[in-house]
Amino acid sequence: MSVRRTIDLVQQFAWSFHPKTLPPMLRANYARELVSWMFLPLMLGAVEGGTVAIIVKKSFEGAPGVSAVWLDVAVAISAAAPNVANLTSFAWAALSHGRAKVPFIAALQLATAILVALIAAVPTNAFGLASLVALVFLARTTWTGVITIRTAVWGANYPRADRARIAGKMATVQSLALALVGFGIGIAMDYDESAFHWLFPLAAVGGLFGNSIYRKVRLRGQRRLARAELDGRAEHRPTLSPISIVRVLHHDARYRRFMSCMFIFGLGNLMLAAPLAIVLNDGFHVTYLEGILISAAIPALMMPLSIPAWSKLLDRRHVIEFRAIHSWSFVLASLLQFLGAALHRIEYFWVAALATGVAYGGGALAWNLGHHDFAPAHRDSEYMGVHVTLTGLRGLMAPFLAVGIYKWFDSAGESGGGGGGFWVFAVCLVLNLIGAIGFVRMRTALRRAREAGDPHAIARGH
Repeated sequence: MSVRRTIDLVQQFAWSFHPKTLPPMLRANYARELVSWMFLPLMLGAVEGGTVAIIVKKSFEGAPGVSAVWLDVAVAISAAAPNVANLTSFAWAALSHGRAKVPFIAALQLATAILVALIAAVPTNAFGLASLVALVFLARTTWTGVITIRTAVWGANYPRADRARIAGKMATVQSLALALVGFGIGIAMDYDESAFHWLFPLAAVGGLFGNSIYRKVRLRGQRRLARAELDGRAEHRPTLSPISIVRVLHHDARYRRFMSCMFIFGLGNLMLAAPLAIVLNDGFHVTYLEGILISAAIPALMMPLSIPAWSKLLDRRHVIEFRAIHSWSFVLASLLQFLGAALHRIEYFWVAALATGVAYGGGALAWNLGHHDFAPAHRDSEYMGVHVTLTGLRGLMAPFLAVGIYKWFDSAGESGGGGGGFWVFAVCLVLNLIGAIGFVRMRTALRRAREAGDPHAIARGH
């Protein structure tokens, strides 16, 4: 490829982010959101599961009062925190019901920044480890509220024809920020293991700047949306009780089946994070930078390269059809990790990081937008709450299940003359395969429903 052609492609890529590429009525909100999502992820990157798991594993190894068992449990909790916190999604959907969405989101962003900054004060001992894990979980809990409620803002401000493309742009700048933060933390921690005492407050300042911009976003039809939420049928209103999740799944059979496939598929994906951190440290003795690059930074950096293609696919297809294609990218990533662990070849993990980033690009879009293909407009937050909460449930199970399976296989292997913990990656691969096959079967059923004239088998907004 010529230099001129390369420059043209870079210019086209940069121009694709410009507000003028969108209809005039969408530009102001898009510009504010885009800039805010350049800075908000700076604080999020500090408490990203893969990054925190590496910091916990390496920084607190041998710390006073920290046993090897407790350390691995803390690694599992840290890796799980972003997803376990999703269990609070139904509560955030209920608390924001009928309220102004943007101020509510901005308040949660502010709370997240404060909690991230407080991590700087934790000491390197058993109490400090417990405090770090608690603060990470609280920060991810407030952030769960942001992503749960944000979907209502996107649903109201952007038509479906443009929504995936816009969400893709925001996910792109977010992933680039996450990669930058991960890379910076890795270098700083290799230079000085106590660097997190000033890195986390610095990350929080970036989040505060993004928060100041996000507060200027305007929600189109805010009063109409609030009125629709408050005037809706009582049984459709989200509540602080998890029964609202059961209610949605009971009344929407297709969404119930979709969530079932997502649960199995997602469980396999979420189980990978904790054993990955353990294997990279104990099996390959990686540095902070190497560990964070493989587990967090490279996947985040790869997302922008895959998001444009995934967004075009999602724009044209129902999310069920999208997942039937996209899920195989995660199958490939988990296969590569299994090969790396089984053959004890770290190069497979580097390639798996690239594949994981490609998979994350499509996953970020479908995770944020997929429920729109099932939910009526005034129930967006409720449907998203179901998805996020179920993600939290499997997030609660996944890392502890994975570490338990890893320890069991490892001890069984040691008794037979060699460690067998790598088989946990095979378990994850099988779960991913089952989920992917489930999406393919759902796609077949969806096409039959369309042929039969079912109007609900068409993506909302098409």
